[in-house]
Parts: sequence; structure tokens; C-alpha cells
Amino acid sequence: MTDYDLVMFDLDGTLVATAAEILDAVNDTLWHAGLPPVAHEQVERWIGHGTRELLAQAFAFAAGVAVDRVRTSELFHGALAAFDGDYERRCGTRSWLYPHVREVLKDLGRRGVRRAIVTNKEQRFTVSVLRRHALRGLVDHVVCGDTLPAKKPDPAGVLDCLRSLGVPRERALFIGDSSIDVATARNAGVPIWALTYGYNMGAPIAASAPDRLLDDLRPLVEEATA
Repeated sequence: MTDYDLVMFDLDGTLVATAAEILDAVNDTLWHAGLPPVAHEQVERWIGHGTRELLAQAFAFAAGVAVDRVRTSELFHGALAAFDGDYERRCGTRSWLYPHVREVLKDLGRRGVRRAIVTNKEQRFTVSVLRRHALRGLVDHVVCGDTLPAKKPDPAGVLDCLRSLGVPRERALFIGDSSIDVATARNAGVPIWALTYGYNMGAPIAASAPDRLLDDLRPLVEEATA
């Protein structure tokens, strides 16, 4: 008997370290727009709300203007289309799985635990990341930032997983790396374990008071399925 029948994961900063190649793609797009590049630590702080918002923050910073002004500009809307190609070319070139990710996903599956991903990354980019790192076959359900009308911290993605996989919330667990993930799990009424690595907009994840802090994913197999 396991403690959980479903474990849901965030993607960027939880399963896959993607900041470096997102940085490359963002700077490709900025260069084409005639704007200066941004730095790695800046991109890490912007990860979490989806690609569109990340790119808006980057354009605002590089151009020295308010982000609301960027969101309504023709230059930005053209850059969104260009970013599709820039990120597709960069995807998988400088990202990697965090330690123990693949073996933990496999172990959960062998123990009959369903596995899902709930991410704010848009579907086209999520598919590329999962394909490049051979993860799609290790999860049972994926909810992206544009799958549903609302995205994290709205609980809709978590509730969709529960409904689609037929698991009651008391038998489900969420794993993430940011305050957005903690708020999502709280809004959905499921426990949240948070990783001490990843991207949390420059803030310590402990400040978000998850139910448990993890240095890596091994306790999922060692304890959550004991």
C-alpha cells in the first residue's frame, strides 16, 4: 500500500533545468529585435508564469520600459512568433534532468503510482522539452500553460489531473520548486513538497511554507510509496 496514487510535478526547475537554453532563446529573440541581452540570473527570476510573460519581462528590462507597455507593442507580438523558432532550435541544447529524475519516475510507475506534469510552459515548448529528454513515456498526463483557460496558481490543472486519472485529492501529492507551485497545491487542497533547487524568482522556497522540503526526488520512492 502506497501513501499516494498520483504524484504531480512541475517541469522547469523541478524535473528539468532549462534556464540556460531559455536564456539563449530569449537573447536570440532580443538580438533580432535590436535589443541588448539579459543575464542568466534575470531569466531564472522570470521563469514560472509561462513563456509569454517571461519574454515580456525580458523585453521590458532590455528596452528600459514598463512591462505593460511591452505587452501591447507590435514589436513584442512579432517577437513572440520569432521566439517559437528560437526556442525550438535551442530546446535540449543546454538543459538537463535534475539528479534521480528518470529513475524516480520509473520507480513510481513500477509501483503503480500515476505521474503527471502541471506546468505553465506552453504546450508546444513542453512537448519539445519532454521529447528531447525522453520523458513523455514516463508520465501519464500533462497539463500545460495553455491547455486550460487558467494556469497555475489556479488549481484547474491539478483538478484536471485528479479527474482525468480518477484519483481523489487525499491520495495525490504535488512536487514543485516555486511559490507558484505551493499556492497551486494549496488552492487545490493537495499536499506540496518543494525542492530546494530550481527557480523561485530569487526567493528561498522555505519562505512559502511547503509541507516538506526536498534536496532531490529520492524521498518520493523511499517514503511516499513505502
